[in-house]
Amino acid sequence: MLHLFKKPFSIALCALTLCCIGFAAPVFAQMNIEITGVGQSLYPIAVMRFKDENKLPTNVTEIIRQDLARSGYFKNTENGNAAESDEGTPNYKSWAARGADALVVGSVVQTGNGQFDIHYKLFDIRKSQSLGGLNLSSSADNLRAVAHKIADDIIFKLLGERGVFSTRLSYVIKEGKRYRLVISDADGQNIRNALNSAEPIISPSWSPDGKKVAYVSFEDRKPVIYVHELATGRRISLSNQKGNNSAPAWSPDGKKLAVSLSKDGNTQIYEINSDGTGLRRLSRGSTIDTEPQYSPDGRSIYFTSDRGGNPQIYRMSAEGEQVEGARRVTYKQGFVTSPRISPDGKYLAYIANIGGAFRLYILNLATGDAQALTDGSSDESPSFAANGRYVLYSTKVNGKRVLAAVSVDGNSKQVLTIPGSDVRQPSWGPFMD
Repeated sequence: MLHLFKKPFSIALCALTLCCIGFAAPVFAQMNIEITGVGQSLYPIAVMRFKDENKLPTNVTEIIRQDLARSGYFKNTENGNAAESDEGTPNYKSWAARGADALVVGSVVQTGNGQFDIHYKLFDIRKSQSLGGLNLSSSADNLRAVAHKIADDIIFKLLGERGVFSTRLSYVIKEGKRYRLVISDADGQNIRNALNSAEPIISPSWSPDGKKVAYVSFEDRKPVIYVHELATGRRISLSNQKGNNSAPAWSPDGKKLAVSLSKDGNTQIYEINSDGTGLRRLSRGSTIDTEPQYSPDGRSIYFTSDRGGNPQIYRMSAEGEQVEGARRVTYKQGFVTSPRISPDGKYLAYIANIGGAFRLYILNLATGDAQALTDGSSDESPSFAANGRYVLYSTKVNGKRVLAAVSVDGNSKQVLTIPGSDVRQPSWGPFMD
């Protein structure tokens, strides 16, 4: 995101040399994940090694175990290589005595031509009943997606909510003087290049259908907003107005984007169709209005403005400020930026300056209660998971930028790092229905 306020939120404009566009082959950097802060009352689940999994080039069982651990809800009671049959009924009393409240079993069948059938079943040990399962067919290169889908199914059957393991992330990796906009699985693995540049790439934003990413590049020696189709690599220049073009954010229906432009003087918020037509000004501030975000129902836009002195977050009608004015939303801290709205519209995540430390907060929009989700000093770029349970953001660990995720109650935290790289500008993608 291109911040326009005083340091450390100002970014000098620089020319961008574009070296690669498209959704390129996998990048074999490995994301390390460290999980901390989970509570003591975790759901004990036994995820057994899938029968004949040694036929697979990818360890499906381990991916499922890691997904469930990262959720902050589960602890696995079986971490070894023992396999349990997925035929018949398990001995519920035996599994209860071993401390499991749920049991996952599965098997693999190789069907030829590089295809595999993955079978999985879930049992509720407490209630002594089967909860069903899935039968999935996959090529060798899609096995991670199968494992994530199984983990999502377990979450839904046991907890009644949608898992986000099958969603994707976008973020920027800085390695030396190179920058890459990448797409990955929700666990940061299976990294694929979307854009490779010699200069910073900022403000990636997912379309609601998960097929496109909008971002800002500087290849014309000024910031220009692009919309990039991930499957084909095709892109359009969405906004190349005079001055700054920054902070793209999609409307919930995917037909429009809110953007920040300085074409008429101070940066203001505009609306534009997703094909680059129909530009229309929405905000009417006399200072700086930027970082727009649509509410989930598409009726409102939250944005950052310094119209009251220091930056704060405001809300206006998606039809424009002239409809009913703009109402200030944040009051708890003196310097607030980077609004992000939860998918259910109940919470606002933002970054607050607390004595020079930039920290991730969450605000209950109904009660006005605000809570710090971290004790960091360099947090930026928050982004909600599609189910609203977690917030992804960038922070610093040992002088390097990393990605981190925290549950909205602050109890479960994880840090995602790539050794030797700075990782920044994250955006969590939508459900892929």
